[in-house]
Amino acid sequence: MYDLMRKLPIGIQTFEDIRRNNYLYVDKTELVWRIISTGKPYFLSRPRRFGKSLLLSTFEAYFQGRKDLFEGLAIEKLETKWEQHPVLHLDLNARKYETAADLTAMLNQYLEKWEAVYGDEKRDRSPEERFSYVIEQAFLRTGHQVVVLVDEYDKPLLQAINNLELLEEYRQMLKAFYGVLKSTDRYLRFVFLTGVTKFSQVSVFSDLNQLNDISLDYSYATLCGITHEELTSTFDPEIETFGRKNHLLPEEVVTAMKRNYDGYHFHQDGEGVFNPFSVLNAFSKLELGSYWFQTGTPTFLVELLQKSEYDLRTLLNGIEAPVSSFAEYRVDANNPIPLIYQSGYLTIKDYDRRFNNYLLDFPNDEVRYGFINFLIPFYTPMKNNDQGFYIGKFIDELEKGDYDAFLTRMEAFFADIPYELNDQTERHYQVIFYLIFKLMGQFTEAEVRSSRGRADAVVKTPKYIYVFEFKLNGTAEEALKQIEDKGYLISYKADHREIVKVGVEFSAESRNLSRWLVEMNN
Repeated sequence: MYDLMRKLPIGIQTFEDIRRNNYLYVDKTELVWRIISTGKPYFLSRPRRFGKSLLLSTFEAYFQGRKDLFEGLAIEKLETKWEQHPVLHLDLNARKYETAADLTAMLNQYLEKWEAVYGDEKRDRSPEERFSYVIEQAFLRTGHQVVVLVDEYDKPLLQAINNLELLEEYRQMLKAFYGVLKSTDRYLRFVFLTGVTKFSQVSVFSDLNQLNDISLDYSYATLCGITHEELTSTFDPEIETFGRKNHLLPEEVVTAMKRNYDGYHFHQDGEGVFNPFSVLNAFSKLELGSYWFQTGTPTFLVELLQKSEYDLRTLLNGIEAPVSSFAEYRVDANNPIPLIYQSGYLTIKDYDRRFNNYLLDFPNDEVRYGFINFLIPFYTPMKNNDQGFYIGKFIDELEKGDYDAFLTRMEAFFADIPYELNDQTERHYQVIFYLIFKLMGQFTEAEVRSSRGRADAVVKTPKYIYVFEFKLNGTAEEALKQIEDKGYLISYKADHREIVKVGVEFSAESRNLSRWLVEMNN
């Protein structure tokens, strides 16, 4: 058996720590060198826990001239100079920003540290004046241009996303602070900012218009994340060990990893990548799990969805969008899709070159079912600890052919919706049906459609194929007739399984299933 003692860098974000303490490292230094050698001011947007902090730490080690840390890596054969530069590394990720004073305190913390080295003559001035002075003095005192690295530049903005007054305070403060990077350009050797979101109204992307946004660049699509080749070559021992524990062949382990953690694309033609945090955790714990999704709940995204009244059925089935509609987030645009994409819950799945439209969809099963599970309590009376019970029972009844029990359970489920939720729009109840059937897809083959020309829902079990049609203020007879008249069964005629047509009446008055009819097609 392979040695289980290889150290996986779960939560380790410092390049020196990884290299000094013999943690496993996926070598990205060829791309690091290319970035360093071909430009100066960069911005990169990636989801949380995708390796942005480690990337900045790698830049820091390089510009500190730490050649010893790069032995055996690709950059060792590319770099010949190894010059030292003063590095100002600002990490905004480590604090909760509830007031403007919290942001000021964080900036002061870093400014005081830098001023202790390069001079504090401007310590009584504004943060942006102090920042500008530190950069100038660092250059003058060392004779080398300065490197500025900013990790999670947008953390304060994201935390105030639903508080417009506080968001504006943060925006003004950061506009002035980051604007220094333009006025001090002659003193700077390299600037790299990372974040989850590209806020279109923040001056990093208006005043600082020379910033090179590489978030959707083909050349850097694999800068963060693990490629298929990197997974199979770097983690070969872990794949073997995982397979032995879970009774899987190595190729079956890779397939399972791909289904659960792969699928992120940051360019329409770029290679896909696996979520590094989930991959490392799965290999460490020797089982599949929702590791990335569980590290942060997208509450603010759900609030944005509800506030914008966005049709979730469109989102959950994949949406088409021009790049202009998801590359930047505008607070006043009433469009949650850019934030959902940039946060990692959607990714690029296809590209229509004729119309320049992208297809955005969930990258993998971890995100798809994690997101749907998270949505359920916001739209239904279902509590988090009830999800497995409900969905498991729903599926069990259909697998046994007990469609009456399935529909009765769904009827009881809608009856449990509290009075204050009971005065919702038709769309709200359509979304609930949609979420339930989508969630069933985690355990059995289930399709749910929002487009015309298809049945409302199809569920396939080992013995049965169920074709559902729901009628709001229509009759169950009309629903069954539509299944026949529209040819919804044609594609299933050659299947060996028994086809079950289910026509359901849904009453707008009672907000519940009121009657159903079932016909069997042998």
